[in-house]
Amino acid sequence: MARPREFDEDKALDAALHVFWEKGFEAASLSDLTARMGIQRPSLYSTFGDKKGLFEAALRKYTGSHAAYVRTSLQKHPSVKEAFRSFFEDVVAKEYEKSPSWGCFCINSMVELAPHDEKFAVLTREHQMYLSVIFQETLERGLRSGELNAGINAKSLAQTLVISLIGLTVFLKSRPDRTVIDHFVQEILTLVTIS
Repeated sequence: MARPREFDEDKALDAALHVFWEKGFEAASLSDLTARMGIQRPSLYSTFGDKKGLFEAALRKYTGSHAAYVRTSLQKHPSVKEAFRSFFEDVVAKEYEKSPSWGCFCINSMVELAPHDEKFAVLTREHQMYLSVIFQETLERGLRSGELNAGINAKSLAQTLVISLIGLTVFLKSRPDRTVIDHFVQEILTLVTIS
């Protein structure tokens, strides 16, 4: 009979996620991880397999909660244009509130690991595709309501907005002058507001 876990797996995974988010995959040592998770190495290995397995579990947890957050953020406004404005402005505001700025965990993973590891290339690409679907559903809501021009291609615009979000998030890590970022966001939003 298997012994019951002697730790809260969900809390331990949250702790690991934050270590990876702060340091990245390569720089996060097993000692950093087990100390923050409050577990010993054998527990890490028996639950997650190895460091890469733990990272994958953390990334999957993050992408699931991030997608739910994006969907909720865009659904809380009746106006699609206002929903996107609020969403992009919130992304910027949150990054300037944090010090240091860690950026988006999924995008950080894409930059660090995807070029060298097919599994993480697929996982990060899947998240981008899922965000595109959420953006497309939101744009289609605007088409149905008549708020957006009937001639727009919702799928193409959604993908463009996701690419803009990725670029914005990466750019924010360098802490540019806020006026530069605010101008960039306004330009992104013209993609929706002129539609």
